[in-house]
Amino acid sequence: MTLKLAHPYDGPGQWIGQQEVLTQLLACWLTVDDSDYPLTPRLVGSPGVGKTQLAIAAAKRQQLPLYIYQCTADTRPEDLLVTPVLSQGGQISYHASPLVTAIITGGVCILDEGNRMNEKSWASLAPLFDQRRYVESIVAGITIKAEPSFRAAITMNQDESTFEIPDYILSRLQPTLTVGFPDKQDEMAILQYHLPFAEAEMLAMTVEFLQHSHELKLDFSPRDGINLLRYAIKRMMQDPSHPVARDDAWRESLEKCLGEDALDLDNLAEKRRRTLGGDAVPLGLADFFFDPDDPLHPDRDDDDDDYDDED
Repeated sequence: MTLKLAHPYDGPGQWIGQQEVLTQLLACWLTVDDSDYPLTPRLVGSPGVGKTQLAIAAAKRQQLPLYIYQCTADTRPEDLLVTPVLSQGGQISYHASPLVTAIITGGVCILDEGNRMNEKSWASLAPLFDQRRYVESIVAGITIKAEPSFRAAITMNQDESTFEIPDYILSRLQPTLTVGFPDKQDEMAILQYHLPFAEAEMLAMTVEFLQHSHELKLDFSPRDGINLLRYAIKRMMQDPSHPVARDDAWRESLEKCLGEDALDLDNLAEKRRRTLGGDAVPLGLADFFFDPDDPLHPDRDDDDDDYDDED
């Protein structure tokens, strides 16, 4: 069987800050004996905190070829493994996915946003992420055993637009490594790395905004800050003869990129807290059957009755 392999990812792989989680990921990929095999960890965190970049940096440290597969809700098992493609000459060629390419070449594969993938697709990977370390392509009729140097990591966003992964798969994807928001110094370094042309004042405004959002438990991420700054700089440079003021450009960018509510973080945090029931009193069973003012409501005090007993 001849397979056409995928091309490796060849982008930058610098990881800034949070060195402990990078060390933890590299420890997962160690083997301590010939009978040992590497772990496949879950990298969990809010969107935009750098989970994929963390795995890229770890692969660069290992000096292994890197392949990234973007998981979606309609990913099929054959998409993950081997896909038949009809060529111009009428012949069928078999294309290996980035995952299978990493298995064959002994590289690293990142399954990006893995909890967007359905159970049927995950089931096809069950033997890969335990001691068996192989995949079986029904379409191509072949079984492919992973090279000893093959490593993998799964990134997962903490949001509601995801599937629940079955326990028999989760037990193979361990440990869970949490990627949090960076501190002020690291966040400034991240923005400077991605936007070396940004003015110091605009960088400072963006970092202060992001740090305040982290304190309020809002989910604005370094990626949001990068996009916010990119648009603000473009607005300022759009018409040199009539430049937009720095503050005006930044506020316009904030509203356009993150929404009008982002202009007042404290108010946004309060609105979300109320939406999540921060001030709500838990309802009892009686609340579904009685009006709160009903004399028969079990929680109503007798002193509040509007009638007097008569002989």
